[in-house]
Amino acid sequence: MTRALLPLSAGLLLAGCNMAPDYVRPAPPVPATLPTGEAYAAQAEGKAGLPWTVLVQDSKLKTVIDRALANNRDLRATLASVQSARAQYKVQRAAQLPTLTADAGASFARQNDARQNSYSADLGFSAFEIDLFGRVRNLTESALETYLATEEGARSTRITLIAETATAYATLAADQALLALARQTQASAQRTLDLTKSLNTAGLAGKLDVHQAETTVEQAASDVAANITQVAQDRNALDLLAGAHVEDALLPGSLDSLIAGVAKVPAGLSSDILLQRPDVLQAEHQLKAANADIGAARAAMFPKISLTSAIGVASSALSSLFTGNAFTWSASPSASLPIFGGANRGNLDYSKAQRDMYLAQYEQAIQTAFKEVSDGLAREGTIDAQQAAQQRLVRASSQAYDLSDQRYRAGIDTFLTALTNQRTLYSARQSAIATDLALVSNRILLYRVIGADQ
Repeated sequence: MTRALLPLSAGLLLAGCNMAPDYVRPAPPVPATLPTGEAYAAQAEGKAGLPWTVLVQDSKLKTVIDRALANNRDLRATLASVQSARAQYKVQRAAQLPTLTADAGASFARQNDARQNSYSADLGFSAFEIDLFGRVRNLTESALETYLATEEGARSTRITLIAETATAYATLAADQALLALARQTQASAQRTLDLTKSLNTAGLAGKLDVHQAETTVEQAASDVAANITQVAQDRNALDLLAGAHVEDALLPGSLDSLIAGVAKVPAGLSSDILLQRPDVLQAEHQLKAANADIGAARAAMFPKISLTSAIGVASSALSSLFTGNAFTWSASPSASLPIFGGANRGNLDYSKAQRDMYLAQYEQAIQTAFKEVSDGLAREGTIDAQQAAQQRLVRASSQAYDLSDQRYRAGIDTFLTALTNQRTLYSARQSAIATDLALVSNRILLYRVIGADQ
């Protein structure tokens, strides 16, 4: 038995050679710090990013996100791919150890008056590769890194789903506000039109004034119809993300409540946070897997040594199967090496090219992350000033319209002045809603692009 295991023991002792290149994390191809300047607000030192449960403080939105995490089919498919990669890693890892098999058999024969019986019981393994040059070990390392890459991909999908659900929820709130504004404007314009028609009947206003008043009514009516459609489509999008119908009780109350219910996300000062973003980690694991594939391809150019071995007992009588001289053993080592032809050189070149491709993708993932965070910080640095200016514009437009409407009713100004100010006020209110949505959406964007969810 000891002799039978000597070749295996020697092989395991020699199995320390690794043909894979040493992995060194590439230097990030971006500046060491996040950008600063007129467009950017000052960032404080400290941990960047937020868990989504801290980011989202609105209770209804939290409920909708919880449902999305439980029911979204894209996320379910991604999690299934993680389990598939994990199973494939287990299969590959099993190749590093011999698969033991147990066999038992018996045969019975009779020739003339003589009976010939035989019994056997064996324990052994077949064609186990002695991994002298690390081929199997590097294939296992590649499978592990592929599995870890899918795990990071699942984390990235989870973060994206949370962000998309929150953004869809905020978009619905904004479109509901636009619909309410269009209906309010339509009602106000209709009152103005009714007054203008009365003045025209009395000879105090011309037909031109009536037709100009009609344009505002019809424009608002068109916006009402468009916004009704948009709100319905927003609900459909939210239902798809949540994986189930979102009832009316969970719909957003107002855009203002979401501004208070979505926290600001700290970004920190260093760009090193980008290296922990799940899509960047996914790209790095893919690069490590490609690096291990080079080792496996190099090892394939060296002799492949395998061993088939068995120990057991054999006897012509079942009663003496485990006694006396019934013990048997066998060992059958073999080695193979392609001399001419074969695809080993091509496989090695392919593995190196794949490694270069994944290196470029890893560096691009870092650059993309830097750009996305920088864009989000640029928006964050100016959105408060834009929102304040937009609110002042709404107040000024409202006052201008009120005064021009009073002067028109008093016969001091023309209807065109009141109509122009009414349209300006309508546009300013629409822009204010869009600015509020941009503020909330950018907070959600920074949560996603920093990618530090726990």
